[in-house]
Amino acid sequence: MDGNGRWATRKGVARIFGHRNAVQAVKDITEGCGELGVKYLTLYAFSTENWGRPKDEVEGLMELLVNTLKKEIKTLHENQVKLITIGEISHLPMVCQQNLLEAVESTKNNSGLTLLLALSYSGRSEIVKATKRILEDIHKGAIKVEDISETLFGNYLETAGFPDPELLIRTSGEMRVSNFLLWQIAYTELYVTKTLWPDFRKEDLYEAICAYQKRERRFGKVLEGTA
Repeated sequence: MDGNGRWATRKGVARIFGHRNAVQAVKDITEGCGELGVKYLTLYAFSTENWGRPKDEVEGLMELLVNTLKKEIKTLHENQVKLITIGEISHLPMVCQQNLLEAVESTKNNSGLTLLLALSYSGRSEIVKATKRILEDIHKGAIKVEDISETLFGNYLETAGFPDPELLIRTSGEMRVSNFLLWQIAYTELYVTKTLWPDFRKEDLYEAICAYQKRERRFGKVLEGTA
């Protein structure tokens, strides 16, 4: 969800105001996905690299996260949204961890959209951690080297049990994936828009999905009847 800082700069206000205005985009897109019958939505909210941002901005983001969770938990229940978190959650301030755990526990039985919130997340770190866990299980004798496959490796990732993304939407026009779900997006369709995240709305979501629907997903294969 990129472009909050640039949005604020263009408005002549502090960067944190961009993050605050981005909350409406989160609400709009989560609601839109639920209405369309999308089963899984992953929001890349905070990367491990984001810890390097100015201290006041990071503190403001953490406070915003806590306040938003408290304010929106009722709406999550009303829309049957199940919240899941991925990333180094233990690196977040304790109050953030507590509110996240409470929200996850509270919504675990909801039957609608599953919302995966990526916080303090790094695709590279996730792969490294999965590799270490596999090596530990080999050492314990739980698995053998010859058991290792793409399927087994996927079961050691934080997204185990969830399907790989079909569509990745990158806002603000940046042409990179920024360390996001590096294993999982091997064949994900990419959609880049110049719209900054605080301005992203349901109409933008619909446009992205319509563009996705027109694509032919070959997964590296040649489909019958094509050159």
